[in-house]
Amino acid sequence: MGSRGKHGGRAVTSGNKAGVDTAGQVADMVGEDGAGASAEVADASLGASDAASGRRRRPGDRTGRHSAAGADWFAWFRELPGKGRRAFVGAFLGFGLDSYDFWVLPLGLAAIAGTFGLDTGQTGLLSTTTLVFSAIGGVAAGVLADRLGRVRTLMITVVTYAVFTALCGLAQNYETLLVFRALQGLGFGGEWATGAILVAEYTSARHRGRVAAVIQSSWAVGWGMAVIAYTVVFNLVDPDLAWRILFFTGALPALLVVYLRRGIEDAPVFTRHKAEARGSLRAIFRPDLIRTTAFASLLATGCQGGYYTLATWLPAFLSKERGLTVIGTGGYMFFLISGAFLGYLTGGYFTDRLGRKNTFRLFAVLSAVLMTLYTQLPPSLGAYVMYLGFPLGFCSSAIFSGFGAYLAELYPSRARGAGPGFTYNFGRAVGAFFPTVIGFVALRYGIGGAMGFGALAYGVTFVSLFGLPETRDRELS
Repeated sequence: MGSRGKHGGRAVTSGNKAGVDTAGQVADMVGEDGAGASAEVADASLGASDAASGRRRRPGDRTGRHSAAGADWFAWFRELPGKGRRAFVGAFLGFGLDSYDFWVLPLGLAAIAGTFGLDTGQTGLLSTTTLVFSAIGGVAAGVLADRLGRVRTLMITVVTYAVFTALCGLAQNYETLLVFRALQGLGFGGEWATGAILVAEYTSARHRGRVAAVIQSSWAVGWGMAVIAYTVVFNLVDPDLAWRILFFTGALPALLVVYLRRGIEDAPVFTRHKAEARGSLRAIFRPDLIRTTAFASLLATGCQGGYYTLATWLPAFLSKERGLTVIGTGGYMFFLISGAFLGYLTGGYFTDRLGRKNTFRLFAVLSAVLMTLYTQLPPSLGAYVMYLGFPLGFCSSAIFSGFGAYLAELYPSRARGAGPGFTYNFGRAVGAFFPTVIGFVALRYGIGGAMGFGALAYGVTFVSLFGLPETRDRELS
């Protein structure tokens, strides 16, 4: 694009090739956004002080800038061009509302079971069906994102999950609810991969982990909104009607499409290579990428198997085995969600500091230990278990903060939609069977005893990392 030539004359030493790459990318972003000022490009890629003094950076200066940026929690946002900021807002809202529409099912699960007379195996199948179809939707969205573009695909996914979430509230029997929930899963699965890639392509390597983490934190925001809605609705309305109203509120995300259609565009790094991105799954199974695809799929399987065990069965565990009321369950969930929000936000700083792989390993071990303690400690320690929800929410959520950045960095532009779309959602599909397995195991051991088995999923996460490279500071091509 013309903007690269416009800014290409900036003097940078040969030892700072990464800085040149970043400057080129940011120049494209700024040029696309109409700003075009050399000082802005320099500030985003080399630092405002270098631009002001005109001094040449020595090899190794980049590390110092990386540390300085780490101290400024909002440097990543200022670095984004105008269109990148709008893309960030769209992805943040999209994933938060995606979370809201997911959580209305686990929160209303006990009431749904009462309405249709379901056992734990059948209720677990509702969650598994959602997640399996979300995997199909995620893979399809990844291919479409490479073929149609990131923004157009994002709009399709948002409309899909919003419409079918609302239709779930009209279901007159278990089978109809199962079908609507499966169709909702198609949009639910596609939104994350599409939004994460869109923003990752606008972001420089030094901030990509924390930007992905902030977007990931919107999951906790949507989760919190769902819990508030659940608490209000179930205290005002009979449970047989309350769960239906909860699903009706899931139509609200459709309004986000209006925002997505106005002023959000695909990043220059994608449009430059759009001709190469044919939207095919075959690319990620070629010899140069098949190892990455296999181990990244295992990584996603472990993380999501553990998480969805917790997400699906925790409300039922608290109400049935701990005997908590709606208000009591909300209190326990408050600690869990507060920890989750902080975990999502700060997890990205861990990925940028410790590296992508070390962060996954750290939180996999901690999540497994904490999940076991949370479900196996005796009821007499109720208050301690409630407080334990904060570190459990923190660790089980922080592990996801690096996914958006890591999967985007593992794949080249030609496969950056299909790669993350397939691997993340393959993990979701396989991990989706954990809630069903837990449901059937619970028939013999109880929900708490069965959830202890879910901690084993994090072992898969730990092992998978031996087959993947470290990608911290890798620029996107």
